[in-house]
Amino acid sequence: MTTATTVYARFREIALQRGEVGFLNVLPETAEIYGIAAGEISYRAMFERVERWRTAFADHGYGRGHRVGLLLQNRPVFVELWFALNALGVSVVPINPDLRVSELEYIIAHSEMNAAFVLAKRCDEVETAARQAGRPIPVAIDGGEIPVPFGGARAANAGDGASECALLYTSGTTGQPKGCVLTNTYFLYSGDWYRDVGGLIDLSGDGVRMLTPLPLFHMNAMAVSLMAMLTVGGSLTMLDRFHPRSWWKSVRDSRATCLHYLGVMPSMLMSAPPTDDDRAHSVRFGFGAGVDRLLHAPFEERFGFPLLEAWAMTETGSGGVIAANIEPRKIGTSCFGRPAPEVEVRIVGDDGRDAAAGMPGELLVRHAGADPRFGFFREYLKNPEATAEAWKDGWLHTGDIVSRDADGDLHFVDRKKNVIRRSGENIAAVEVESVLNRHPAIRQAAVAATPDQVRGDEVAAVIIAENPGADRALAEDIVRWSLEQMAYYKAPGWISFVDQLPLTATEKIQRGGLKDFVARLMRDGAFFDLRDLKRRQE
Repeated sequence: MTTATTVYARFREIALQRGEVGFLNVLPETAEIYGIAAGEISYRAMFERVERWRTAFADHGYGRGHRVGLLLQNRPVFVELWFALNALGVSVVPINPDLRVSELEYIIAHSEMNAAFVLAKRCDEVETAARQAGRPIPVAIDGGEIPVPFGGARAANAGDGASECALLYTSGTTGQPKGCVLTNTYFLYSGDWYRDVGGLIDLSGDGVRMLTPLPLFHMNAMAVSLMAMLTVGGSLTMLDRFHPRSWWKSVRDSRATCLHYLGVMPSMLMSAPPTDDDRAHSVRFGFGAGVDRLLHAPFEERFGFPLLEAWAMTETGSGGVIAANIEPRKIGTSCFGRPAPEVEVRIVGDDGRDAAAGMPGELLVRHAGADPRFGFFREYLKNPEATAEAWKDGWLHTGDIVSRDADGDLHFVDRKKNVIRRSGENIAAVEVESVLNRHPAIRQAAVAATPDQVRGDEVAAVIIAENPGADRALAEDIVRWSLEQMAYYKAPGWISFVDQLPLTATEKIQRGGLKDFVARLMRDGAFFDLRDLKRRQE
């Protein structure tokens, strides 16, 4: 069992043990997209790269208290720089490549980063953002010369489990993104949890290989996938993103024994026609969230492995993770399992009282034992008020609405802020989306509230149609079909057909962007008004 207290220390320990065993695997498709070498990078080779970076950073004065931005996508160099900087006590700030100048400006200023390593094509943009932020940090391209850190040299000190390891920004769907301060313990425990949780999550034995299409600036890939494989001495294949057409080739070529999924991935894979190769793989399980409940069982039957639904967020890390990793699983529902003994939960109604079984309420979580924040984020940077609000009364308030059934299993309902309140009825946007996405003429749907003078809110749906030429007749057909599938008040009262939806980098609907998108479409008269069709069905 490892005694390491920092990410670098664990990497060094495992790398010296594993030697020539593969650590990171770059598939040819990813290599071509990134313009890097394909093939397996062994633990020994990665350790040598990290040591070269560590020495160079130390020679240039990088030390405890510095922060370095990384805008490098899922390239191996991201991992090299992170581990090398961690050895010196430097925190990294992963940057979403989709961010543009004003957003970069905010993160550079707010994080007070001292340097950034970025893709060559983004160098000028990041430098511009830094100047406009009033913090002209040096911006280096990956693999380039190491600059002297802005603000001068600091002493190197690796720190311990409580030391800051990374600063991860939330998506900022409601206002400016918050910077989650994540410690070494946050990352180490995430790897420990995945190694030890057991049940259907099996990382035992040699030859464990994981495949992820999720980005390293997201806690799932950075803290869960990467740390899990490092902790068990396994191999990680990181794609640049999810490619539906080449996904199963990537699964086979990577020799993956487990994989991570999010968002609409299972739905998109199920939409492809069956082939004789559907089970030609070595995957034992998939781990993720958001599979359409009606596609869950058919997916497992067709492809031959379980999709294990789980719940966590950047703020909880694996300190509060809940997973459906034990049989029997309630496939075909929104169940994501029940808390393990080390996680305590409450489900609280609007009145602040514990909700009865089967009734929805906000999920509150904490770690059991002496430290309720063990494995969770340390704080929101420069925002003690938001930190205190999140931890009100000693529980992390997640903002997720869930229910607990008679067996003690938890079922996801929706994000608290995504609930549409129409004439006193609470409507979960994800529930309506799940139904709409089953309509044969709909490729993908997103649902949000739009103001209604009579009912408070009305359900507005923006839809990508399967075929061109979507018109009012199709919109009416969708509403009439919806009225047969769910309570009348949940059916869309407004429908707009669009070419694309605002999505996050992990293929989830960008909720803040969706509300603005709906408001703009409404102003432009792009919606069909179908409210007169919404009547109770006899």
